[in-house]
Amino acid sequence: MAHKHDPNSKLIAENRQARYHYAIEEDLEAGIVLTGSEVKSLRRGQSNIAESYASIEEGELWLINSYIAAYKEAGVFGHEERRRRKLLVSKRQLSNLWQEVGRKGMTIVPLKMYFNDRGRVKLLIGTARGKKLADKRATEAKRDWDRQKQRLLKQGL
Repeated sequence: MAHKHDPNSKLIAENRQARYHYAIEEDLEAGIVLTGSEVKSLRRGQSNIAESYASIEEGELWLINSYIAAYKEAGVFGHEERRRRKLLVSKRQLSNLWQEVGRKGMTIVPLKMYFNDRGRVKLLIGTARGKKLADKRATEAKRDWDRQKQRLLKQGL
């Protein structure tokens, strides 16, 4: 039986540059603590995680510098657009992240923000290592070759 597409499950924001600038080694789904006006704003699709990053501070995981637009209808009960938001992961996952960050060159990068099938906001984060310029060039060359290969196959050559 085919699964129906859930209307609650949708992509809110994606960090497309993350895979270009970083080599993602492992990814993890995390919950995020939000206020009501932030969720309303996210339902409208007004957010950006491209310039944000995750950090472990005092035994907790935080999303820093993410942007969620103000929700005008909230009035006085609105939210700060670039506040720090707590990420929810298990203790085991947090300790694994702590060990990964402890290694040289590893960082925690947000990849996607989305509503899951239950309508909850989730953040896909990845432990990543920064790419050097040569690695970025190799990635670009591979992407170009794959595009060219698809064109040739489409033409039937």
